[in-house]
Amino acid sequence: MSSMNHVILLGHLTRDPESRTLTSGQTVAELGLAVNETYRDKEGKTIEKTCFVDITVWGKQAETCQKFLKKGAQALVEGKLQFDQWTTDGGEKRNKLRVTAVRVQFMGKPAEGAKGKPKPEPEEEFEPTPF
Repeated sequence: MSSMNHVILLGHLTRDPESRTLTSGQTVAELGLAVNETYRDKEGKTIEKTCFVDITVWGKQAETCQKFLKKGAQALVEGKLQFDQWTTDGGEKRNKLRVTAVRVQFMGKPAEGAKGKPKPEPEEEFEPTPF
């Protein structure tokens, strides 16, 4: 039986990206993403739930996230689920479900304090057409 591991999330960063370069030279960035869901219950009351997701981004995309994304920025993340398991020094078993990003699309305006500046759109000059 076949299966598929594909996730698409749209949310806002809960913190600035944290990146590091591994000894192999590969860059990895960790992001926190808050994804909101709003719906009405049987009584018509609006309910809002937030799901907090940890995202791992690799390579050039990680460097770009570090440069342009800041806390509060909106991003669309496409990736796959990854389940991590480990044992602490105290012998406790831990696990965590995270998303490994394949693509991160920046949405909206760049966040305040982002290091890079987008290129401004050239303004078109309009001349009235004589009739």
